[in-house]
Amino acid sequence: MERAAEIVVVPHTHWDREWYEPFQRFRLRLVALMDEVLDTMEHEPDYHFTLDGQLACVDDYLEVRPEHRDRVAALVESGRLAVGPWQILLDEFLCSGENIVRNLELGMDRADKLGGAMPVGYLPDMFGHTAQMPQILRRAGLPHACVYRGVPSSVVTDVFAWVAPDGTALRTRYLPLGGYGNGAHLFEDPAHLAERAAEFTHRMREWHGPDGPLLAMYGTDHSAPVRGLPAMVAAMGARMDTLAGYIGSYSDDVDGLPRVTGELRSHARANILPGVISVRAHVKQAMGRAERMVERYAEPLATLWGGDWPGRFLDMAWWRLVDASGHDSVTGCGVDETAQQVAARIAEAEHLGQAVRDMVTARLAAAVPSDGVLIVNPTPATRRGVVCVDVAGDDPLVDPSGAAVPVQPLEYAPTLLLDEEMDPATALTFVHGTELYGRHITGWAVDDGVLTFTVARESSVPFNVAQLRGALDGVTRVRILAEPRRTVAALVEVPPLGHTSVRPAPYETVHGQSASGTAATMAGVRAEGRVLDNGLLRVEVAADGTLALTGTGGVTLTGAGRIVDGGDVGDSYNHAPPAEDLIVSDPESVEVTTVCSGPLLAALDVRRVYHWPAAGAGIEGTPEIPAPSRTEETERTVVDTRIELRAGEPYVRLRVEFDNRCSDHRVRLHVPLPSPATASHAEGQFAVVTRGLTAEGGCGEEPLPTFPASSWVAAGGVAALLEHVTEYELVDEGGELALTLLRSVGYLSRNRHALRPEPAGPQLPTPAAQSRGPRSVTLALMPYDGSWEAVPPAAETFRHDLLPVPGLGAPSLGLPPAAAGLSVTGDGVVMTSLRNRDGWQELRVVALTGSGTEAVVEGVFAQARHADLRGRPGDPIPVTDGVLRLPLRPWEIATVQLSD
Repeated sequence: MERAAEIVVVPHTHWDREWYEPFQRFRLRLVALMDEVLDTMEHEPDYHFTLDGQLACVDDYLEVRPEHRDRVAALVESGRLAVGPWQILLDEFLCSGENIVRNLELGMDRADKLGGAMPVGYLPDMFGHTAQMPQILRRAGLPHACVYRGVPSSVVTDVFAWVAPDGTALRTRYLPLGGYGNGAHLFEDPAHLAERAAEFTHRMREWHGPDGPLLAMYGTDHSAPVRGLPAMVAAMGARMDTLAGYIGSYSDDVDGLPRVTGELRSHARANILPGVISVRAHVKQAMGRAERMVERYAEPLATLWGGDWPGRFLDMAWWRLVDASGHDSVTGCGVDETAQQVAARIAEAEHLGQAVRDMVTARLAAAVPSDGVLIVNPTPATRRGVVCVDVAGDDPLVDPSGAAVPVQPLEYAPTLLLDEEMDPATALTFVHGTELYGRHITGWAVDDGVLTFTVARESSVPFNVAQLRGALDGVTRVRILAEPRRTVAALVEVPPLGHTSVRPAPYETVHGQSASGTAATMAGVRAEGRVLDNGLLRVEVAADGTLALTGTGGVTLTGAGRIVDGGDVGDSYNHAPPAEDLIVSDPESVEVTTVCSGPLLAALDVRRVYHWPAAGAGIEGTPEIPAPSRTEETERTVVDTRIELRAGEPYVRLRVEFDNRCSDHRVRLHVPLPSPATASHAEGQFAVVTRGLTAEGGCGEEPLPTFPASSWVAAGGVAALLEHVTEYELVDEGGELALTLLRSVGYLSRNRHALRPEPAGPQLPTPAAQSRGPRSVTLALMPYDGSWEAVPPAAETFRHDLLPVPGLGAPSLGLPPAAAGLSVTGDGVVMTSLRNRDGWQELRVVALTGSGTEAVVEGVFAQARHADLRGRPGDPIPVTDGVLRLPLRPWEIATVQLSD
């Protein structure tokens, strides 16, 4: 029993908020568990309990039992109940870095109100860990981490120094021998406590060494505390504590510890279930859209150009984004009902962000005449780019200085909206005030039995219904004519995080404008046959529908955009091809159509027709057994690709669309590399991660080298710019980049899986995970010469389009002058957040570079100070004439606060 005395038992639960049942059904169990936790701890004063490192357990409970808040707080304040620091246990790769920060911020702030957060970055069940997590945790004030999955085979002790790319080293506890349930068996048989303790001690000493107490995590998924546990712990000669109590007994010193740098995505110690990156791809798309809307449009615009800070709306958006980031939520590895709830939550977050964005831009658009268009730049550097705007008439466009704006007509709206035999009284029922057919009445006339309305987007003309009624005798036909409107591509220059505007103007008032209404001279883009060229990039469509790209510096690749369809009889956690796979990559037919020819925007449509196997060819009567092959029955699948090249952009935009009528398959877009690559570089969560062609295995699942990329991935001279987290792989010995567009599967988990020997969850059907129906993916391809460091600025503009907003002011107004918001520049410097905090503008940047750099921040501010990731202010920073120069270490995440 002497060795058993060195065991520290940590009772806990691992709580999946939603998974194989939807949230509310899981919550019913949570309430029962929490009732038992509180009762047990109050009756047994020696009981300690750890609530899984996430405040969501507490919040979800107190929403049902608000009267028990003081009971929870008393246990937290006593140090016996450990809560936080996370709001929810997230998937670190399927949300943005800013989402990770807000998760910690929410969890720690709310835990503080209950008595304090557990000072441990507890990450017990995430499917791998991001490279910058040590820096994130340290900058949030957390000196320790605790992990399970993803730890490489080089780690042979239960503690190591986890080092972020910037050099931040965090003392990290590894949970060997089964992770967060390594002590779950200790008390199964009270008659043999000594034997169980001795066995546990012997096995753990191999990891921990000869000295010091051993951590026994006593708990499993959704488990409740065992009554009488303190007595059993005492009988074993061990002691009970929280995880915070055990880890907090160690200093945060990392000297002498083995070091592991960067992300933890090894399969050596535990399954990391990488197929969650690509299952239910539409949820990942929605998450990317919503995060960008809130992070890069709503918050920055409200900070710089809004009136009263719409904090409550933004808080609600972040609550939903953080909730959706759960490791069984955005991952898509739950039942269909769970995925539907997650998608709805993400949609609400995007809608809240849109509402705030629109409120702010409407405020700015009130100063722009109604025939003009406000254009907003969401990026923190001066932007010269193409934006599509809707304007009236055929007059040229001018900017606030009166100078000509280069334009290219794209589409003309119909002007005849209605022309039918009709009782005029019926037509009057269509009128609501001055609104008719979504426009406003500008006039009417009756001629030869025809009533003609004229309508426009805006109207200041009063509409006299009584006068019209008196003129309807003999009317038998009704026509509605709209003002001529057109969509044009315009080349505009917009200040950083600022705005400008354009409007039509008569030819004689325009400076530097040709009679055609287009700038007389410009460096533009053209389409000739199957070729697009803008001087920076040449794109040619081959006979098979793939692309040949030639960029500056002569970087050339051919065969880009090949669509490859293969079988997938795995599950939501892991891809698995059938034993006899059938790969389809050659189209049956190819059609190429010119959409527009420049000079600002040129586009081609490529239509490829394939015959994809309809499903996996399973064994009749045994749907739970993975299909050994694919069916001979096929589905005719049309893949439409819009290929778009804009003036001044070094990348070609692609929009790939198809109607998925098949099951049990994976669709990937292949890009042959200009030169073979031995490694890829992918952006994600405040870092650029370099990965090789293989993945480390050893635990059980096949270590497929499929990886996540957030905004871009680059290898061998070409980069793919992405709108959402996308699964990629370097295939053909580093000769091709494969991007997963769709992965269709029918089970949450399979008991029998070719590439994973053990189930990852219950074997439940998930028909919606087949993702049938229309699918659309937008990305861009960019050849580059030399380093990947040319890629982030291109990804910044691709992912954050200029925002056009119709003018809302009186037609008599002139265009307001262009105005800058905040400029953030510097080699490798990327802005990740700008918001209002307690009257200060809080800016967060990261240095995406392997060498030291400097962020130069310019704007209307006179004071600046450092802050940590929780927004707590630090030392002041010198400001000279509205300019802040902030030195940054390689890969440093920095937060500063600015004030007048």
